[in-house]
Amino acid sequence: MSRSTCLPALLSLGLLLTASGCQKAADQPSAPDSAASDSSGGAAASSSKSAVKEALAPKPLVVPADTTVSVVLDETLSSKTATSGQHFSATVASPVEVGGKVAIPKGARASGVVRDAKSAGRFKGGAVLSLALSNVTVGSSTYDLQTNTHTLASKGKGKRSAAMIGGGGAAGALIGGLAGGGKGAAIGAAVGAGAGTGGAAFTGNREITLAAETPIAFKLTQPVEIKQ
Repeated sequence: MSRSTCLPALLSLGLLLTASGCQKAADQPSAPDSAASDSSGGAAASSSKSAVKEALAPKPLVVPADTTVSVVLDETLSSKTATSGQHFSATVASPVEVGGKVAIPKGARASGVVRDAKSAGRFKGGAVLSLALSNVTVGSSTYDLQTNTHTLASKGKGKRSAAMIGGGGAAGALIGGLAGGGKGAAIGAAVGAGAGTGGAAFTGNREITLAAETPIAFKLTQPVEIKQ
């Protein structure tokens, strides 16, 4: 075969091989596009699982405002030694239920704060001790509480009596005078539905003392959500 005949034949073969390679490249799927598709599909599946899990999770129990939370003190509090802002511990005395389900069980740990404390020796007219509940622990979670303030105040000099006031200047109920004539005589009284029970001991200088295990009922002023 002459040189002039071979050259066109070689050129034709080269063009044919080049066209065949381009066709194979066009037929192959793009790797980056496939990876992007897989990533998008995985994200959608994860989002769908989260939505299902959230829908199946139990809804929190909402304890409404005005619900009574009854506790007993874990420690002694006195107008003589307590200070404003001091925290105290307590235990829930009876379960709090919502729709037949227990939101706050009996025995749950609770904490409160002393809103005001005045010793009879520093406050003309008698002693003052004001308390509020600040949080409760259910399971492994602690929930902040907003409650009314209970105030106990001994009256003026020479009057051995005390009043418990349920929340923000509301009318107080007289909870008793000395049961006997000696120092530290204990007194107490129930003061209406939801208003609470107070126990107090008064010394000769009209100090107010609430012993450990004294029952007090606080009323929620704001609702609280408790996880199930």
